[in-house]
Amino acid sequence: VAAQNCPKHKLNAINLEEDVCNLQTQKESLKKEQSQCSRSISWMKQKLNNLYCDIFSRLRDDQGRRVNPCQYIIHCSSDGSVFIIPKHLVKSEQKQDNKKEQEQK
Repeated sequence: VAAQNCPKHKLNAINLEEDVCNLQTQKESLKKEQSQCSRSISWMKQKLNNLYCDIFSRLRDDQGRRVNPCQYIIHCSSDGSVFIIPKHLVKSEQKQDNKKEQEQK
């Protein structure tokens, strides 16, 4: 019985070694993919920041002065509308939303 089991154990060990090798290859592939995704995200963030700066450099208030990006944000609604909203309004809305979420819990 031991002699019969020995080749089975050897085959199991070989299969496990192959599995480990395959998993290591998959791990390296996933690391490369993660690195590419991180680079893509960084690139998109930079492009978005550039767009944001470009938009604010062109915006003017009623008196022709530049709109301060420290005081306003750009909001895009689901219907495609774009709004410039004062940050203090957004912060107060977020606080109200947070309070509602906490009350629901």
